[in-house]
Amino acid sequence: MIETPERTSAPPSVYAPALPARTAAPASEIEEIALTLAPTITLITVVTLLLAGGAAAVVLHPDWLSAWVNSIVAPDHKMFWYLARASGFVALALLWLSMALGLMITNKLARAWPGGPTLNDLHEYASLLGLGFTALHALVLLGDQYTPYSITQVLVPFASSNYRPLWVGLGQLGLYASLIVTISFYMRRWIGYRAWRTLHYLSFGTFVLAIGHSLFSGTDSTAAWARDLYWGAAVSVVGLVAYRIVLARSRTSIGDTAQERALESRG
Repeated sequence: MIETPERTSAPPSVYAPALPARTAAPASEIEEIALTLAPTITLITVVTLLLAGGAAAVVLHPDWLSAWVNSIVAPDHKMFWYLARASGFVALALLWLSMALGLMITNKLARAWPGGPTLNDLHEYASLLGLGFTALHALVLLGDQYTPYSITQVLVPFASSNYRPLWVGLGQLGLYASLIVTISFYMRRWIGYRAWRTLHYLSFGTFVLAIGHSLFSGTDSTAAWARDLYWGAAVSVVGLVAYRIVLARSRTSIGDTAQERALESRG
């Protein structure tokens, strides 16, 4: 009889080896992922907000609606004047929104909502809508009987002497600068990142021209609410630019300090 030696170790397990415990992702990674998953504003939401705002305006100021309708159906109607004024304010608001979103894209506080990719999309959409309303603001003057413009006077800067030609011409230059900036976004692949970034700086000049055009050629500039709107937009953009500069300098100083410490440790 052959004796088998006693086993000194446990028999091999028939089960698959246990997988290592999954480590939790760092809080910073979870935060970055969550920031990019915020929902985008849909077209239905925008239309609903516009309709709700219009309904609220009618309820709060019913006389305004009847006066507006009467001014349109009257023989010397002011429909084109109203359209020019309204589209101008909307264009300026969208330009301000585009500037603010563009300056906040790298801001951690702004990325908390709606997230980096969505914020970039909103920046792009605001630019496109602003360009469209700016074009409407200019072209609708072709139908105005009080200050008639020809197509040449609308398209060529400083070609008209009908009404405050300097500030109207600067506004026309702002339109073309905005067009260049918007087109450059879609040409970035061909012109390169550096050229695109250089052209993108035109947006600051566009905003300055738009504010000057609004202040000195807008027919509502004498109203306190209009001046508050213009200066509020200007001050907020200047504040965001200053914050962006301070943030960039602080990052540079932190990088320089880290590099100096690394060199000292090597020495």
